[in-house]
Amino acid sequence: MNNQADMLRAVILDDERLARARVKRLLRADTEISVVGEFASGREFLGAFSKLRPDLLFLDVQMPGLDGFETLAALPSNELPAVVFVTAFDQYAVKAFETYAVDYLLKPYDTKRFEKAVARAKEVIRRDRLCRANTNVLELIRSLAPPPRYLERLTVRQGESVTFIKVEQVDWIEAEGNYVRVHFGGQSRLIREPIGNLEKQLDPKRFPRIHRSAIVNFDRIAEISPLFHGECRLVLCDGTELTLSRTYRDRFPELQKRMP
Repeated sequence: MNNQADMLRAVILDDERLARARVKRLLRADTEISVVGEFASGREFLGAFSKLRPDLLFLDVQMPGLDGFETLAALPSNELPAVVFVTAFDQYAVKAFETYAVDYLLKPYDTKRFEKAVARAKEVIRRDRLCRANTNVLELIRSLAPPPRYLERLTVRQGESVTFIKVEQVDWIEAEGNYVRVHFGGQSRLIREPIGNLEKQLDPKRFPRIHRSAIVNFDRIAEISPLFHGECRLVLCDGTELTLSRTYRDRFPELQKRMP
């Protein structure tokens, strides 16, 4: 954090002038922290918060008007700085850590104890910045990633000729050994591809696997009725009857919504 833009922005909030002066003096030796403001009351700090956007806040507990806890409660929850409480009252320690304070300095404190608190705060801020950066990168990647592309038509090779079948015309697909037979409009064609490979290339919301040897077009299902042992009978629009196995029924909550 050598660049000015990378320095941590610190604010000191304490109603005692001498207490603020000591914190400020101890921070002068730290080349990674810049004190961007000091305040004697919570209301003054809140009025300047949106402009200062501190990374680190040295905060007294007991102050006139708003105390330290009330001041924190008034800040936007998603913009809270790392907080080091600096106070003469030890009875607030538990409550301080319940507000996710980084550290709790009890007056009077020595330089070594102060430096330890600052080191803790830096580590928390670095970790938080890294998490935010990773989140932003992931969001960017997701926004740039193209939506999954599924097959729009199936290719059937017969000798030297090639036939194309639009996927929306398909009624259902059944496995035949290492190949599949595609049923559409009262016809069927054999495609030399395993059913597992073809399943991965079809939109699962439109073409769910209903059995280890069958895939069905959602829109072709006309009737669903229960059988034994958790299985169901599917009747397609052309009268074809298929079995939905219990194993695949549990995998497709979308299909379960259409079941009795």
